[in-house]
Amino acid sequence: MGKLQSTVARANSKLSIKVAAFLLAGSTLLSSVLGLVRDRQLNGLYYSTYPVGIDAYTVAFLVPDFMFFILVSGALSVTFIPVFSQRLSDGNKKSAWELSTSILNLMALVTLITSILIIIFADPLVRYVVGPGLDESGRALAISMMRVIAVNPFLFSIATVVASMQQAVGRFTFFAMAPAIYNTGIIIGATVFTNGINLFGWQVFDGGIMGVALGVVLGSVMQLLVSCIGLIGMGFDYDFKIYWRNKGFLKVLSLLPARSLDQGIDYVNSIVETNLASRMAAGTIRAYQQSSVLSYVPINLIGVAISTAAFPKMAERLGQHRPDLFKKELQAVLRVIIWLAMPVTVIVFFGRGYLVNFIKNGGDVLMASILGILAVAILFRSIYYIAARSFYAQQDTKTPLYISFLTIGLNISLAIWFTMGLNMGVYGLAWATAIVSIFEVIILFFMMSRRIKGLFDKAFMSAIVRMASATGFTAFIMYILVTLMPLSSSDKGFLATFPKFTLIATLSLLSYLLFSKLLDLEEVKPVIERVKKILFGRFRRA
Repeated sequence: MGKLQSTVARANSKLSIKVAAFLLAGSTLLSSVLGLVRDRQLNGLYYSTYPVGIDAYTVAFLVPDFMFFILVSGALSVTFIPVFSQRLSDGNKKSAWELSTSILNLMALVTLITSILIIIFADPLVRYVVGPGLDESGRALAISMMRVIAVNPFLFSIATVVASMQQAVGRFTFFAMAPAIYNTGIIIGATVFTNGINLFGWQVFDGGIMGVALGVVLGSVMQLLVSCIGLIGMGFDYDFKIYWRNKGFLKVLSLLPARSLDQGIDYVNSIVETNLASRMAAGTIRAYQQSSVLSYVPINLIGVAISTAAFPKMAERLGQHRPDLFKKELQAVLRVIIWLAMPVTVIVFFGRGYLVNFIKNGGDVLMASILGILAVAILFRSIYYIAARSFYAQQDTKTPLYISFLTIGLNISLAIWFTMGLNMGVYGLAWATAIVSIFEVIILFFMMSRRIKGLFDKAFMSAIVRMASATGFTAFIMYILVTLMPLSSSDKGFLATFPKFTLIATLSLLSYLLFSKLLDLEEVKPVIERVKKILFGRFRRA
């Protein structure tokens, strides 16, 4: 047992921002690859042959996910981590453990009640809120799967508190593993449970698409177990009690409602989009959801991973009363995110046909068209996460909330107008999302510039202009490459398309690095140094 603890403690050691960002990006990439395998499996089984069923599966997630997002998710991490970090920085471990155990117990209790209520009210939730356009068979299936998936908020809430504690002290290893483990559970559901479950010769489950819902629960349980392993060596003093008089706990509770509403309002948009898409042709819900998932892969790899890694340090700088260092690190992180997101946006736009082919054998015109519109949002949604966290680090959850009220209201209004007023169909949903993502970042930047003087100084703006110039040249190169190596009707399998896309993307990124070097961008220097070290380091040693 002692050897296990020492091994876990070494794996879960404190990491620097750079190493943590690489680890989180790598784990996100792994999770995204597993998600690709998961979606390819599901789309191959049901998208063309059983679109009603795959729409029902997609609808079943909405309410459980909504309740998790509004009660826990990012709301907890960005409110809990600054307060928890402050207690640890002050050397008050007793208060820190009381805070964490109180939050853990409260969230577990609230989400347990929530899960039970979802099970009870699944029928009206599907019928009137998330899937009013589904036919009777699709509605019945969505209700059954929602009742199975309803346990997710409870399991996720415990895992999130445990992961937030580890993030607060700079330990990301087991937190980074959790999403990949979750996707593995769903893959098991899609490949094994859909064929039925036998125990000791007894057929306990007949199989079918409901097996995927069981895989979701399996993934949630596995994710929780992996997150809990990360607590080994932290000295966490758990108590089955809520310390209502703990000042840190009361501080988190005071910050939580604004951030929870921010999260919930953001997810309301997804519910409205699904509600509108359910009134369209069968399979439209899945097509839009899959395009959104593809667009969020780079957002998670860049915006979420980097901002998640940087956030604890930013909160720590303010806890140390060093706003100068906070501003410096925020500038650096913003520049890196923008520098990375710009070329990726171009690659997703021009390579959308290839990307859709990865999750749907033979591709899909509808998904590719939606993804082309959503690609516009990649840059701005990547920026959004660090922009919002700059306020959360200052323990200000209200400003992003007010902005979310405005932007989500605009998004819903545009979505309804575009789809029902202008008859743009599902493309109206995508255009609403793209337009609002730009508008939201503009407002956040305006508020940040008023709050943090000199953040967008001449040097920063000059760098952004040069990044945009490098991206423009890269877009031209990407267009030529896609024209020379188009996606043909014979390119149906993954192995047939992946080498071509990899070559196109690699050449485009290399051209971006070259243009960044020519335009003297600081962000390219460590990349070039790393490449030189990999290629020539061994030769120099010899």
